[in-house]
Amino acid sequence: MGRTVPSVDERTETRTSTEGAWKVIVHNDPVNLMSYVVMVFRRVFGYSRQKAERHMMEVHEQGRSLLWSGEREVAESYVHTLHRWQLTATLEKDEEG
Repeated sequence: MGRTVPSVDERTETRTSTEGAWKVIVHNDPVNLMSYVVMVFRRVFGYSRQKAERHMMEVHEQGRSLLWSGEREVAESYVHTLHRWQLTATLEKDEEG
């Protein structure tokens, strides 16, 4: 006897983004060179040189910069990657997202 496959309407929907958006914030530190920070932003996020430099200057002048926002799992991955590059980064809930 054949196995009955449930219709799409009968399947349980998996929700991956129920928590809203999360922000990846990088913070200023006294250790890393500005050129190094720009290189990391370009490699990790694929930013153009101009965009990476803008974020680096924001970190330098304001102490932090919002680099990315979206699903929590992706944001956590970015934070982990930035930590591996020795940058100080945090994950924050986006109350607007």
